[in-house]
Amino acid sequence: MNKIFFITFLRALAAIVITNSHYTGVYPSDIIANGGLLGDVLFFAVSGYCLCNIRIPFLKWYLKRIIRIYPIVFIITVIYLLLGFYSVHSKSLLWWFVYPTNYHFVASIIVLYIPFYFLLKWEKSSNKIPFVLLFLIVIQVIIYIFFYDKSYYHIDKVREPMIRFLFFEAMLLGAYMKINNNQYMNRNKWYNWLIMFALLIVYFVSKMIFVKYPTYSHYQILNQFVLFVLLFYVMKCVAGLDAKLTKLPNKAKKAINYLAEWTLEIYVVQYVIIPRLVHFAFPLNWVLITTTILVAAGLLHYVSRFVINRIEKQINKVYPLQ
Repeated sequence: MNKIFFITFLRALAAIVITNSHYTGVYPSDIIANGGLLGDVLFFAVSGYCLCNIRIPFLKWYLKRIIRIYPIVFIITVIYLLLGFYSVHSKSLLWWFVYPTNYHFVASIIVLYIPFYFLLKWEKSSNKIPFVLLFLIVIQVIIYIFFYDKSYYHIDKVREPMIRFLFFEAMLLGAYMKINNNQYMNRNKWYNWLIMFALLIVYFVSKMIFVKYPTYSHYQILNQFVLFVLLFYVMKCVAGLDAKLTKLPNKAKKAINYLAEWTLEIYVVQYVIIPRLVHFAFPLNWVLITTTILVAAGLLHYVSRFVINRIEKQINKVYPLQ
């Protein structure tokens, strides 16, 4: 088990929230299938938290990241192509297997790894993360004001380039919290939870207002700023519970660890599974979909880990990654 267990908990939580947001048509009301962008930024923040201690040259570091991602994408894409769920004729092979792939997370993370590395590689720069965040927000606002189509609400669409500002800001927030870990670990304050729940309500209410009333869509960027502050308080609150989370029953911790280890696998298998089982009545459809996703993700995890280990072993013979 991880010594810092709250980050494992957050990774598992991100997987649950993202997956739940894709359950459109599963629940009696689709309003329950919501919160996907919150799950996305949680995962990018966790990635920034876990990757902020950079000690090796860029090519080795980036190659390690690529090796941890692409075999999973290759394997599931080939399987779904062979089973007829995907069509190679609809997109190019480059699109399916290299960039951007069928998975928006892959397209974003492999791009954002690059500026993240060079910013965090030098310790002095990492101490200036708040200033970098401020600079990014200023650029984001300028682009939004002068170039963004504000006629309708779409700022949370994960395949739009604009969303990468938010994703990168989330990565930097995660790195900042790791660098200043002692300020947040096991500092559980009741008012932080109050602020977090208030921001959660503001986030979802503002999103519904922007969607329902196009007149207010010109101010939709405010929704992302609320989400960013909400992300900070979610991480802060859960970090404050780390000691309590480590005392959870072993079975619960094992389940959380499995979900945390399978996050990418859970993400890539679900797009085919959900629409094919959604027609069953609730809650049977939920049980069938969730069970199938977990079984498929588990199988993909073990197959991909075998492939990844073999690839790393072969590369280490000629180009040690450590």
